This record gives sequence, C-alpha cells and structure tokens, in this order.
Amino acid sequence: MSEVSEILEVEGREIEITHADRELFPDDGFTKFDLAEYYRRIADVALPHYRNRALTMQRFSEGIHEKGFFQRSVPDHFPEWIKTAELKKEGGSITQVVGNDAATLVYLANQSCITPHLSLFRIDDVEHPDRLIFDLDPSDDDFDKVRSAARRVKALLEELRLGAFLQTTGSRGLHIVVPLARKETFDETRDFAHRVGALLEACFPGELTIAQRKQKRSDHVFIDYLRNAYGQTAVAPYAVRAKPGAPVATPLEWEELGSFELDARSYNIENIFSRLGRKRDPWAEMDEHAQTIGEAEKKLKEIEKA
Repeated sequence: MSEVSEILEVEGREIEITHADRELFPDDGFTKFDLAEYYRRIADVALPHYRNRALTMQRFSEGIHEKGFFQRSVPDHFPEWIKTAELKKEGGSITQVVGNDAATLVYLANQSCITPHLSLFRIDDVEHPDRLIFDLDPSDDDFDKVRSAARRVKALLEELRLGAFLQTTGSRGLHIVVPLARKETFDETRDFAHRVGALLEACFPGELTIAQRKQKRSDHVFIDYLRNAYGQTAVAPYAVRAKPGAPVATPLEWEELGSFELDARSYNIENIFSRLGRKRDPWAEMDEHAQTIGEAEKKLKEIEKA
C-alpha cells in the first residue's frame, strides 16, 4: 500500500496529497499527485465555470479500474475553509461543496475525486438555471454520428435564434450548452429542451432519439434533455474523466467540429495545456451571451404546427 505523501502549496494553503504515488490511471501511470497538480494548473481557466455552483464528486479511491462512486454531501472531515452550500433535496436538505478556488479543487483531487460534476444553477438562485444542456450520447464509438447530431442541434437552435456552446465530454459524446439569463424555471427549461429533442427526433428519425431506454435507441444518438432538472448535473468544463488516457472535457469552438482528428477524448491532462497555450478558453465569455427562451419557444411552436 502506497504511503508516500507530497505537499502542494496552493493559494497560501499547504495541501497534503496522501498516497501521492497511487496510480489512479494504471495503464498510463498517472498518479493521484498528477491529478492534483493538473487541477492546480487548470484552475485559472476552469474556475470561472465552477464558482458558486454545487459540485458533485465522482470518486475513484483505488483508481479507474475499480468501481467509483458519486458523492454529493460534504464529509465531516472536510476542512472549514472549503465553501459549501446547504441545498434542498427531496425530504430535507444536503450540504455540498462549492468549487470556488484552486485549493478546493486540489483538496478534492486528494479525495480521489477524478471528475467534478456541476449544477446547472448558481447557488444564489437555485430555482432558475443559467445553463440549458443537450447531452449527445452515442450508442457506440462512432464519433461521426455525434458530430452530425451536434450540427443538427445547432441548426435548430440557430433557427430559434439561440446561441449555443460546444464541449467534448471526455467520454464518447458532446455537450451543447445554451447560457440562460435565469428567467425560466427548471420545469420550463426541461419542457423546452424536451420539445427541441422531440422535434429533432421527428425530423431525423434514422439518426436521433430521445428514447430513455437504451434498448429502444438502436444505433441512434440519444439527445439527453433530462439533465435539465434541479437535481441533475453536467460534467464540469476541463474535468478529467475516469477513462484510459485521462481525457478532459474540453470546450470547443464550433468550427473545430469539422476537424476529422477530433473525437470526444482528443484532449487529456497532458495536451490540454498546449491547446490553451495557443487558444483561449472558448467558453470564457459565455455568460455575456445569456438568453431567455421566450421568443425561441414562440418560434418552436410555429415550427411544431407547420
């Protein structure tokens, strides 16, 4: 059993990385210390997307070859300097981490939290989401299907006069995210996303589906609109995924979708920094494009009736 510890100094805090040489990614040799160092380095770019959001930890204590688990509640042993928020849940409340600083991300990495997942709301207004998301989930590893599906979704959103942002999931698919001005409730945004998905399924029945049961999806790309709910989350931008190669969920420019070299795992904890050295974060100004869906819903009704 590994007993090596290392200290990372982050924002004036000394954070002990226990079992620092434990290989969380055995096939690649990436250790817990490598994970913590990654989150320390990526924090400046990632944190604007994390701040004031409830964070769910996806932890792999023994590495990615063992079964991981999701943890929403803050354990008692977490230090007091980590920001938390008490949020409602069915039958009561829950206290969750809020990832507001680099030291928190490094501390979570020491808890073997490989992948942080974020709420679609900010904690100062939990009833009104500021993100609407379409998670494009393929039935297989054919990324060309996902690429085509993303173009279908983008074209319809443009017809509805909604701007959208693109991200690889670091797994097999893509996320398409519409920034919102926090005027609609979750019920309203989920209903809208459902109707968008249903329209796309009707227009492209041989390619796209909103069927929840996997056995009903055939070889189609699943448009997962169900994430647009209060208790749901989405993988955080620049989060590491528990996959071989330590791929990273990476925000993209739309024109990058045309690159034949692109797939859902193109970027990882090593090459993401060279990317950011030559290209600024494509989501850096996302909040400046926040929208309401009122006019888009009117246009959607017109298309549905046609």
